Amino acid sequence: MKKVLVAVATCAFAASGLALASPASAAPKNEPVDVTPRHAPCGTAGPLLDGSIDADAPVSGAVNQRSGTIASSPTNCTIVGQLQATDDARYYCYTVGNDGFTWTYLQNTRTGVRGWSRDNLLDNFGSGYYCGF
Repeated sequence: MKKVLVAVATCAFAASGLALASPASAAPKNEPVDVTPRHAPCGTAGPLLDGSIDADAPVSGAVNQRSGTIASSPTNCTIVGQLQATDDARYYCYTVGNDGFTWTYLQNTRTGVRGWSRDNLLDNFGSGYYCGF
């Protein structure tokens, strides 16, 4: 739920012409702040910011792990693995795909494969830590 609220706040501020920035990264006064989503091009890994392990990570059935979250569609990024219903996943971080969904970079603890999976298909909607892109 936290990720949805952040995305809505960002859209609301962007639509009003205002910009969001954290105090540590605030731009100097009268300097524009870039609020453009960064996404994760195919082949991009996420940093280990979370580290939590979620047991039986898929909400239901199997979930694909992809090499990124941006192409003409995130589903065009290569499938590098698949979480089965009983697989545990180590969450790294999340970002926003160019499809408007949030995606978590994770590692299947059974196979060791790392990749991006869409958050609405994962327990607890994936990681709560933003990748920074």
